[in-house]
Amino acid sequence: MPANVTATAQRNAQATSAVALAGVDVAFRLADGGSYKAIERATLEVADGEFVAIVGPTGCGKSTLLNIAAGLIGPSAGRVDIFGAQLNTLNRQAGYLFQADALFPWKTAIENVAIGLETTGTPQQEARERAQGWLVRVGLGSFGDRYPHMLSGGQRKRVGLAQVLIRDPKILLMDEPFGPLDAQTRQIMGNQLLDLWSADRKAVMFVTHDLEEAIALSDRVVIMSAGPAARIIGDWRVPLARPRDIAEVKLDSAFHGLHREIWQVLKSEVLKGYAQTGGG
Repeated sequence: MPANVTATAQRNAQATSAVALAGVDVAFRLADGGSYKAIERATLEVADGEFVAIVGPTGCGKSTLLNIAAGLIGPSAGRVDIFGAQLNTLNRQAGYLFQADALFPWKTAIENVAIGLETTGTPQQEARERAQGWLVRVGLGSFGDRYPHMLSGGQRKRVGLAQVLIRDPKILLMDEPFGPLDAQTRQIMGNQLLDLWSADRKAVMFVTHDLEEAIALSDRVVIMSAGPAARIIGDWRVPLARPRDIAEVKLDSAFHGLHREIWQVLKSEVLKGYAQTGGG
């Protein structure tokens, strides 16, 4: 295929993608003057409205990919496009939900949710009314006057999710948001996330260590190799119908078949990562 045709096809694909990473390298400077290459030649496209889970060993650069898509760090090489436009600064079209709580401890739940609107000029009363609506949507309609220390871990995650979604980002970046929760609460939060996402399908990049969670939630599962110079080494489409209930979908034979197939690739990378960290 002629080079100009290939380049045109790539530009067209990027234009229809919410996030497009093309040949991205990420290297960090070390204190001794050397450098550490975290990610090498990462190419990934996430379509508008698509839910993509990213799985890989500890320290492989999964969170770094999210930070690249968020514009928090720039690539050492390659290109990042957001809805067809090259990203050179903070990605204002993305909302970021971190593993650690990002709630202000001195603010109530409704104040924490409303603050994202208030800082962009929305009048306080309107911001609080919209925040209350989001608390209702995440099942916390009667918890608006509670401070974070008065909420359970799962409830704080719901407030955090409302805090991000109230700003109506076009892209949702999620870095192991349910990691600290117990298994039952993770399942409840996963189903709630799917319900909210189904109502207004945003592009999602969801980082997790849990392969079962990745398959149950997503349209595609992307696998990264162990670092350094971690690469994207697999990309599987999930052949499970929506809507989904996480507990029920895990009983599906297609779920188990896909899990076995992906694990055959992921297992060796997890073992490499485990050895590199000394088993820690």
